[in-house]
Amino acid sequence: MTSAPTENTDNNPLGSVPINILLARFAIPSIIAMLVSALYNIVDQFFIGRSVGMLGNAATNVAFPLTITCTAVSLMCGIGGSANFNLAMGRGEKEEARRYAGNSIFLLFAIGLILCLVVRIFLKPMMVLFGATPEVLDYSLTYTGITSLGFPFLILATGGSNLVRADGSPRYSMVCTLAGAVINTILDPLFIFGFHMGMAGAALATIIGQIVSGLMVIGYLTRFKTVYLSLRSLRPLPSHIKAIAALGMAPFFNQMAMMVIQIVTNNTLRYYGAQSHYGSEIPLACAGIITKVNMIFFSLVIGLSQGLQPIVSYNYGARNYGRVREAYLKAVCIATAISTFSFLCFQLVPRQIIGIFGSGSEEYFHFAEQYFRIFLFFTFLNGLQPITANFFTSIGKAAKGIFISLTRQIIFLLPLIIILPLIFGIEGVMYSAPVADLMAAALAVLFVVRELSQMKQLQQAEG
Repeated sequence: MTSAPTENTDNNPLGSVPINILLARFAIPSIIAMLVSALYNIVDQFFIGRSVGMLGNAATNVAFPLTITCTAVSLMCGIGGSANFNLAMGRGEKEEARRYAGNSIFLLFAIGLILCLVVRIFLKPMMVLFGATPEVLDYSLTYTGITSLGFPFLILATGGSNLVRADGSPRYSMVCTLAGAVINTILDPLFIFGFHMGMAGAALATIIGQIVSGLMVIGYLTRFKTVYLSLRSLRPLPSHIKAIAALGMAPFFNQMAMMVIQIVTNNTLRYYGAQSHYGSEIPLACAGIITKVNMIFFSLVIGLSQGLQPIVSYNYGARNYGRVREAYLKAVCIATAISTFSFLCFQLVPRQIIGIFGSGSEEYFHFAEQYFRIFLFFTFLNGLQPITANFFTSIGKAAKGIFISLTRQIIFLLPLIIILPLIFGIEGVMYSAPVADLMAAALAVLFVVRELSQMKQLQQAEG
């Protein structure tokens, strides 16, 4: 961060360019970036399933909570930093915007290092806690032991991409993530099949791609466009860290809730699976694959919400309430279309989807089909909650964003996953999700209708 300061003083296009164009400009690269990020895990799952087999797939499922944790930290610091950055820019406060960007970068780097060290120290007890059976444990230790080394770069690349988008370079943000994914996809078969490295090869390919993506983000941050970032900008300020955390808590809690659900689900499937004719390993392997397939859909919605964020934040800061409402409603329509398409895939071709990730017994495929069709039954509603939670975060109403982000996973799904299996056995895990999805969507609609109505009144009052 040594180049001479060159700050852009032009009118910000976020306040003037038509919403449709802005959504395409910011959301499409963001969606592609999130989709590619989700494909990291899918690619590993594909090659591991066809080399190591079902136990390897189960191991990646056990390791997945740590990937979710990295995403949670990335979104907290990245979305929290970029939301504050764009709100400050909308108010014309460039010095404050500079500090928010710098503090966000500091948090991404520092937390990434800390998480790497913690996982390295407590690796084995974590894998057992996350649901590893004795047959799966060694595979999970090998995979996570290597991938944990890439956590600082994964967090910096994912979170830093939000700042790159906030600075007006959504395409470069997409390219950073795409480069890492392409490298991972090329190296996976080379290491797994060519060098016969198995789980270690998949993990090594993953972290090499993450390192490349992280270095590309660092390169961009040295030439930030809208404000000048120096090393002094990285100096942590408690007030700014607090503000970043406040606006980043909604996506953070949403992801951490997913991690908690993943851990509880793994252990529930292990326990009740052992009591069923499926055994423990079939539910663990199937649920892991289905969770990551669902993450592809979810990454599209999260990418859309991230692309929406700078548009909403800037215009709310500039009191352009009509543009805020228009952007949100159009984003929800797009999210609903994505959700409906995903629902149709999960209901119509579940066996074909699970078959991509290797072969298995008839019981394996039967469980997978049931899990797809029941657990993900209300997928067509699942675009509402993340878009709405991030919407409240983007306008600076962190408490509402946090509450909405917690409704589906923690307030509804977690108790249901614990209670329903007591009544229905392993099928109770499947029934818990559609009930939680329906209630979370209803609450999101209730909250946002009130907010949009208040914005309309403010717009009329100021008009």
